[in-house]
Amino acid sequence: MRLISKKVGSVCLIPVGILIILGAILAMASLGLAMAQTRPPSRLPIQSSNPITLNMNLVTDPLTLDPALAWDTTSNFCIEQLFLGLTDFDDETMDVVPELATSWDISPTGLVYTFTLRSDAYWTDGHPVTAHDVEYSIKRALDPATGSWLAYVLYIIENAEDFNKGVITDPDQVGVRAIDDHHVEFTLEYPASYFLSILTMSIAKPVPRWAIEDYGEQWTEPENIVTNGPYRLTEWVRGDHMTFDKNPGFYAAANVQIERVNAVMVDASTAWDMYLNCQLDYTSPPLEELDNIKADPVLSQQLHITPRLCTYYYGFSTDKPPFDNPLVRRAFSAAINRQGLIDDVLKGEQQPANAFACPGIFGNVAGDPDIAPWALDYEQGRSLAQQWLAEAGYPNGEGFPEVTLMHNTGAGHRAIAEYIAANWTEVLSVTVNITDMPWEEYFNLIKRCPSPDDKPHIWRLGWCADYPDQNNWVYECFHSQYGANNICWYNEEFDTITSEAGAEADPNRRKTLYKRAEEILCEEEAGIAPIYYYTNVLMVKPYLQRFYSGLNHIYKWRIIFKVFLPIIMKQYAP
Repeated sequence: MRLISKKVGSVCLIPVGILIILGAILAMASLGLAMAQTRPPSRLPIQSSNPITLNMNLVTDPLTLDPALAWDTTSNFCIEQLFLGLTDFDDETMDVVPELATSWDISPTGLVYTFTLRSDAYWTDGHPVTAHDVEYSIKRALDPATGSWLAYVLYIIENAEDFNKGVITDPDQVGVRAIDDHHVEFTLEYPASYFLSILTMSIAKPVPRWAIEDYGEQWTEPENIVTNGPYRLTEWVRGDHMTFDKNPGFYAAANVQIERVNAVMVDASTAWDMYLNCQLDYTSPPLEELDNIKADPVLSQQLHITPRLCTYYYGFSTDKPPFDNPLVRRAFSAAINRQGLIDDVLKGEQQPANAFACPGIFGNVAGDPDIAPWALDYEQGRSLAQQWLAEAGYPNGEGFPEVTLMHNTGAGHRAIAEYIAANWTEVLSVTVNITDMPWEEYFNLIKRCPSPDDKPHIWRLGWCADYPDQNNWVYECFHSQYGANNICWYNEEFDTITSEAGAEADPNRRKTLYKRAEEILCEEEAGIAPIYYYTNVLMVKPYLQRFYSGLNHIYKWRIIFKVFLPIIMKQYAP
């Protein structure tokens, strides 16, 4: 068992009474700051010589800080600190709330949305944030020259698809326009209850036209970047760390207590050592440490396990034999011992997945026994897997080629792959070759359709909600024309009903359509093998007060005594 035994470790274990007193002192100080809020000049350095700092592990570099190009979780995490959207989600209710917008009006037809913008939002170079920035950014994201992978998310906007695909070349035909500096209007192709949620996404966040025109692809470098969020990027050493400092021009800067975010990039084992040595304020623990953590009377109090709107799944290259056969795909999905994986490897209270969308998503069918029941019953799954593989022409695995299973580099992904590969070997008598690849190279390979020769038969991905609606899941991930469709498949019925569901006004009818879509995707066609629904498994120091919604609003978090560490260290010194 690993215990905190170093002297510095005792600093992390301050009595609760002291935490409460210090928290009260800090709360009063924060209140005084809030009462005296004014907008300081842009580009000011942090005034404190010892800024209140959150230390965290980013694991890896973001692939981009350009909101129009972001699709991975690391990039979106960083963009959330730097940029504001018209709307956002509430950490507690997950309701859509205003951010850059102060309000909006919706026409009786549901086709026209008019937003009023804040008058106190500024870019870090002093420019005000205007409705013209919103219009420019949406059209830039849709411009085929930008190359946004997620442009299809905005196709709900009138003429967005045609502009993005070059059918029309006049951006003024796209259904977004600035009425004046503080009002912007969107016209939609059809009414959609989830449109306000789409505007929370990175791709819909305003960006600074002048900085992009001045610096081109280099506009996101620390010395060039212009942002408008609660933090600004002040340092980025690739492969080592990023530093985000409080933005004094942020409209709610007086309420931002954490002045600096120091985000290192280390593996899980190193991060765990840093956490034990009080060099990180929170981290995801290595899988192999969870039993020890739960048994430890101190560390177990710092363990937080909460639901997360994400699904871990294996995708099949459906255009690559023998996985072009649905029977083969279904056999491999059914042969996974999902509950065993959770009990023996993950140990984080995850839920076995029988469908793609997780609990908490509108229209999800997680745990519904009508959908792939064998995914929730391993004994039934084993029997059916062997039957389906035999029906596909490979009884007892005879004649089946060696399978390539690929994951992006990471000890946790490796442990999961090894467990599932053992399932396949035991149940299907097949040979599985596990390989890995760094994230950017990995994703650039698996997203390619038709599949190149070096694309693996099976590969892992996770999907986390951009907004809690099935449109963001089955449609935007797997529609053959309007989704990411990394599995390179086409199913006419699936495409038809997911398109219909997005435009349907009746919520019950939408749920019925999405249930059928999940049945096709995860059972009949088995284009993917959903494996488990994520939880947030985090170790969090007792002095860090934060939300666990997954929205990553660091500016709302609080460190309740860390400013007093020098005094406490002296007090607790032997």
